[in-house]
Amino acid sequence: MSEIQQFHFTNGLIFTGDEWHTQVAITVEEGRITEIDPHPPGATGRVPPVGWMDLQGGYLVPAFIDVQLYGGNGQLFGVRPSVEAIQATVDYSRKGGAHLILPTVATNDNSIALAAIDAVKKYWQIGGSGVYGVHLEGPFLNPLKRGAHVLEKIQQPSMEALKALVEPGRGIIKMMTIAPELFQPDQIDYLLEAGIILSAGHSNASFEEANTGFDRGISTCTHLFNAMSPLQHRAPGLVGAIFSHPSVASSIVPDGYHVDPAVIKMAKHQMGERLFIITDAVTENQTGNYLHQLRGDHYTLPDGTLSGSALTMLSAVQFCVKKAEISLVEALRMASLYPARVLGIDKEWGKLAVGYRPEWFWIPSF
Repeated sequence: MSEIQQFHFTNGLIFTGDEWHTQVAITVEEGRITEIDPHPPGATGRVPPVGWMDLQGGYLVPAFIDVQLYGGNGQLFGVRPSVEAIQATVDYSRKGGAHLILPTVATNDNSIALAAIDAVKKYWQIGGSGVYGVHLEGPFLNPLKRGAHVLEKIQQPSMEALKALVEPGRGIIKMMTIAPELFQPDQIDYLLEAGIILSAGHSNASFEEANTGFDRGISTCTHLFNAMSPLQHRAPGLVGAIFSHPSVASSIVPDGYHVDPAVIKMAKHQMGERLFIITDAVTENQTGNYLHQLRGDHYTLPDGTLSGSALTMLSAVQFCVKKAEISLVEALRMASLYPARVLGIDKEWGKLAVGYRPEWFWIPSF
């Protein structure tokens, strides 16, 4: 018979993903929430009963999900993949509320991507948690929109080049950022058949090319506005295709460097629930192809090219609320429920509800 656990929270605000409560009892059995009681007995007055968690006026919210970051706590997984780098990145993410991540590898030698795949496999084998899989941001990108990616490491897509990464990474590569205008239909079909979520990014696609990719099965896009063909009145580009599509989602990096807060607000108004948060976080690195240098509160390459953020998911949510004038409810969903939808796991992640995993995060204050 499985153990039944009950967690009591009071003296704060609890967001289930749908509703706010001031106190709640959450019952968990076999790793799933089986009951949420917003009126548990015994929570009266300012002093919680023994065994209750005092939220101290803070917030309890569904745990966040970050589908794009490269490392943390001084370990750059995307350049030197290892179990240790994964754990450092997981620890960094959890402090900012992200309990599920996709460690990401930027365009590099195939040996780096294959080492990343192997590291995640080993991490899972030793019981590591919090990693959904690998996100390969490249190497099949448009050189014209490479951003901080190394030009010499970008590859043209071919079935041989795709299979060199995908076959060793089946079940581990969960997302790949590609430039859709470079791909043939059978190549996109192959990636989708392998269970990989395709994200359009680092792309100079026309409006028509982008929509062709969306119709083929590309379901999301990588860091809206950054390294993609812009919205112009005679050439809508990838941004225009994203804005006008009924279902395609896109991530955005809300740190004030990647996108101006006024533009984040506009994008949210245009896209609604299709816009979600990533950190795009890196950490300082002095060797290899990505020499990230901390410039105050963001990272650049030595030549000044923006190369990543210093965000956590919590600081990204706070930026959305305080700078981009997005409601707290929507900012929280952009960090939890909406990325869960992108990954296809929104029936078990992104809410505190019956049937969902008991993954939550306490925020002292905003």
